[in-house]
Amino acid sequence: MPESNAQRTVARPSTVRFATLGPSGTNHELITKRYLASQGIENYEIKLILTFKDAIALLLAGEVDHVMQCAVHPETPQTLGENFRSVFAIDCFISDSQELAVLSRRGVEHPESIGVLLPANEKYTDLSKWAKIVPFGSLPLINDALLAGKIDSGLVYRSYADQYPESLYVEEVIGSPDDVWIVYGRRRAFQGKLIGFGDRALLSEARSDFQTLSRESAHGVSGKT
Repeated sequence: MPESNAQRTVARPSTVRFATLGPSGTNHELITKRYLASQGIENYEIKLILTFKDAIALLLAGEVDHVMQCAVHPETPQTLGENFRSVFAIDCFISDSQELAVLSRRGVEHPESIGVLLPANEKYTDLSKWAKIVPFGSLPLINDALLAGKIDSGLVYRSYADQYPESLYVEEVIGSPDDVWIVYGRRRAFQGKLIGFGDRALLSEARSDFQTLSRESAHGVSGKT
């Protein structure tokens, strides 16, 4: 008997579940969405957590499929080292993200304290300008403390100055570094052969540029006009 319309079912695409650093508005959330878009994944769920220990617990419990983490995040060595038998790096890529800046509170003539994501961002500016350095787990949390008057300055997203112009001003523009991002899963991807997607032409171009600079340096040529 031919299958009727009532009997016919349409398979729905499964939801891909990611965990990454929150609260909402972090670069981790932005880059996770950017990565999913690059993979053509439209049906997804992103769980925002405050520590990657919690994210790994969700992954091991099967409550999420993958975890996204910036390679320079303070918890990355712990994520990789503590779980190397059960959690695996399955993909990585390079991306810029939101522009960073040092913002300070209006009305504070001489800022004494600054909130920073340590140690990831500690070299982005000269922190010796402030008497007290306060560590935080994410940039949105730094901005919350800044708006609450708990700190005088914060190394956060430049866009916060536009969102709260009556409270914050830009002390110094840092820019947006190109970071490496890691995707974790429960199934090992490495099978004895190097996994990489580097652009061979790009690497050749970089090598050629380096050789040119080396020759110019050896002959005392600065390359400036």
